[in-house]
Amino acid sequence: MAALLSAGMFIIKLTSPRVMTTQDLQLNGAYVFDQPRIIEPFDLIDQDGKEFTLAQLQGKWSLLFFGYTYCPDICPTTLSDLKKFKVMLADTPWEEDTRVVLVSVDPARDTPEKLGEYVRYFDPEFIGVTGEFMALQKLAANVNAAFIKTMSEDGTSYQIDHTSNIVLVNPHGHYHGFFKPQATLSEGQFDPGKLKVTYQSIRTSFED
Repeated sequence: MAALLSAGMFIIKLTSPRVMTTQDLQLNGAYVFDQPRIIEPFDLIDQDGKEFTLAQLQGKWSLLFFGYTYCPDICPTTLSDLKKFKVMLADTPWEEDTRVVLVSVDPARDTPEKLGEYVRYFDPEFIGVTGEFMALQKLAANVNAAFIKTMSEDGTSYQIDHTSNIVLVNPHGHYHGFFKPQATLSEGQFDPGKLKVTYQSIRTSFED
């Protein structure tokens, strides 16, 4: 019996996600705060026109990415990487309580309908969020997601420069940390495998 118990514990140890050190997490692009930060209440709407408030960030883990549908490169790349990350979570304890949210930094052009079409192209479970500019800016400031409008030379169009980090919000609705794109990859690109192992480590550490 002792031998069987020992063998069972060894197998569990081998198959359980490893809790990484702070240094290992950061080397792989994940940063966790010693003390999660409070997110102030906000009022936005999702792609279906339903209210999206702080309450919608509670009860599950959320990965927030601040971008926009007209984004030429970083946004579609990041959402593709997040799709691969979600696929990798299949058959893990964290598959059902992990959500991905695209928060628009371009409310003038990103209607709920447009956002819905955009995020569902990547994954039908992804959520798109928009709203009044000041409300979006308030949420962005709460989670250190900077963005600024850049006009074209002729003044007829614009793009928006924005942070490429992915914000991690825990089930209490607190700003738990963030993921940075891999420095060794193209600009704004994440390694879905590294996202998975760092996320699993953060989740395991939190649950312990």
